[in-house]
Amino acid sequence: MNYILQGTISGLIFGVVVVLMMMRLSFPDKKAALLGAFSSRFAVGFLIGVTVMPVAGWLRGLIVGLLVSLPEAIITKSYLPILIIGGIGGAIIGFIIH
Repeated sequence: MNYILQGTISGLIFGVVVVLMMMRLSFPDKKAALLGAFSSRFAVGFLIGVTVMPVAGWLRGLIVGLLVSLPEAIITKSYLPILIIGGIGGAIIGFIIH
């Protein structure tokens, strides 16, 4: 299986897992929050699959996960949960794919 397909599948799984984790939380616009979280986590998986860096796979995933998660963390001012989930999820996906 090529890296693009692996990244796409990993992004879909990561997005669904994060949305399921967020389902019990309340938001002013829950649909927008869940769609935003899903698309952000999907992007993490997809970008890990297509990004080329001269580093270990887990580190590539960590970097991509943190960079994609940072704008969302700044906007919501929920730095730790968003960056931790993005970083750990990215590192796991990077380790698995690469």
